[in-house]
Amino acid sequence: MPDNNDVLDVADRLWRGELPIEQAHPFSPMGGATEVTDGCAFVASFANISAVSTDDGLVLVDTGSQLFAPSALEELRRWSSDRVDTAVYSHGHIDHVFGVPLIEEEAKANGWAPPTVVAHEALPARFDRYILTAGYNEVINQRQFRVPNLRWPTEYRYPDRTYRDTLNIDVGGVTFELHHARGETDDHTWTWVPERKVLCCGDFFIWACPNAGNPFKVQRYPHEWAVALRDMAALEPEVLLPGHGLPIVGADRVAQALEDTATLLDALHDQTVEMMNAGASLDEVIHTVRAPDGLVDRPYLQPIYDDPEFIVRNVWRLYGGWWDADPSHLKPAPETDLAVEIATLAGGPRRLADRALELADAGDLRMAAHLVELAGRAAPGDTGIREARADVYKRRARAERSLMAQNVYNWAADRD
Repeated sequence: MPDNNDVLDVADRLWRGELPIEQAHPFSPMGGATEVTDGCAFVASFANISAVSTDDGLVLVDTGSQLFAPSALEELRRWSSDRVDTAVYSHGHIDHVFGVPLIEEEAKANGWAPPTVVAHEALPARFDRYILTAGYNEVINQRQFRVPNLRWPTEYRYPDRTYRDTLNIDVGGVTFELHHARGETDDHTWTWVPERKVLCCGDFFIWACPNAGNPFKVQRYPHEWAVALRDMAALEPEVLLPGHGLPIVGADRVAQALEDTATLLDALHDQTVEMMNAGASLDEVIHTVRAPDGLVDRPYLQPIYDDPEFIVRNVWRLYGGWWDADPSHLKPAPETDLAVEIATLAGGPRRLADRALELADAGDLRMAAHLVELAGRAAPGDTGIREARADVYKRRARAERSLMAQNVYNWAADRD
């Protein structure tokens, strides 16, 4: 991991392609507080914290996760000891919203007024849903991040003030323009600080292929996301502070990063919609739509977390619902019954598993996964088939760059 004091240098080297993104992965916290422009600091954490100094105290965009907020706020205090006046939630994902109780404890200890928390009006409903589905979210996030001891929170610091479309707030003579747009979430806020030419974009940009297709989570909105990115670019920001990953400094670079991300999202969205309008099935769509040549090779758009194929599926879900246009999937037989029937036709579950390994050896890991999964369902107690299944899925994990795909396949390999 690069030196904590070199955040801007690392960002520059990443941009130039001198450093592979895996060596400064946007979900690997660097730590440390860096002043990116006068009166504006950036704490590089699992989910970043951006801070702007005003005459009335600090304004923070995001406050950190349960695990990393204490260390991130400690680093922030190395930069400024001023009271926190306002905290803006860029959105309600739990890695961005858990530092406020710590800030309130600090305020009480120092005799300060507590911070005001501002967010989009849809954010409280997200917290309500998280409480309702805590068990489900615990399961899927353990799987997504391969953290078996992860516990999903059921207590949240709700915002004090919400807004619908835009909100301008003045804190200590500095203007903060809050803008809502649907993107990774339906409650997303991006914040523009015109006096400083600083854009705090939340997770609209994360130094990776946009997280617009997450297979575990609720609907994302690629087209509206692209529109929001172009709205940001029109303001000509000189500093971009993302929710994950490192800052981008320089108007030309910021404009390129925002426009390239929008172009990628629009391309995947528009191709998918065109095929849907022509009557294609989901299977046809996901095996036809492709990202434009070169875009996913950009240092800041590589599929190291989400995957363009997953984004295509989310576009389908947005417009087409859950049915994939395969009639047999509308009211299917139980998957285990189907597996037993296919295994019988193939000559038994072991034959399916053997063929899966042959296909894996030949490099066809997609087909190998289908067959070995059928074999495992048809004969769940067969040790040899379980070993074959683990082998195939471990190979699939090694072949993927997307963290989400890697973790799903590693989970599949580790099943009993």
